[in-house]
Amino acid sequence: MEMPWIFLKLDPYLIWLYRITGYAWVDFFFGTLVLAFIAVIIGEFTISLLFLAIRNHIDRINAEVDRYYQLSIEALKAGDKETYRSVNKLGNDAFGKSFFLQLGLSAARLWPVFIPLAWMQHRFAGVEFPIPLTSISLGYMGVFILLYIGAFLAFKRIKRRLPYFRRIQEILDSYKKDRDRLKNSSNPEAMGITASPLPTQSRD
Repeated sequence: MEMPWIFLKLDPYLIWLYRITGYAWVDFFFGTLVLAFIAVIIGEFTISLLFLAIRNHIDRINAEVDRYYQLSIEALKAGDKETYRSVNKLGNDAFGKSFFLQLGLSAARLWPVFIPLAWMQHRFAGVEFPIPLTSISLGYMGVFILLYIGAFLAFKRIKRRLPYFRRIQEILDSYKKDRDRLKNSSNPEAMGITASPLPTQSRD
């Protein structure tokens, strides 16, 4: 199968990563690890750009969540359970929008994975690495995924030392703290809040 033109342009540079030591297995794992790290970094950079682009929208949703939260607590303190339930439901809906929006951002880190995998399909489609003491072998995709996970975990440990990524991560952490606070606050007893008794109708 012929390579797409974009891979033909990239191929001389990418394949160079697989010819550094002259030992096939070492070169394969080294080259794949480098591609995995590049995919991780591009993915993290993509998330940061998307986050900055829609941050105002996220802030509006979070402000809406916080407003409903305050209203629900006021209603609960006043003993108005019906209003509390209604406002709390609206707050949970807004919280869900915020949560899934940030979940979608997290998923954006995966798109760079498909580019090296597509190139590797043309170069290493028949390569298999047997796992010792088993009858199982890993192809290029399995090796890449394992190395990608390792690269992701390694980058996660060092990215706070990089000024740009540290700033983005601190902002994301603040959103996570707010999300956890509002999630925990959905249980009034956990917040130490006791509702005032509701007035009862006279049965005279």
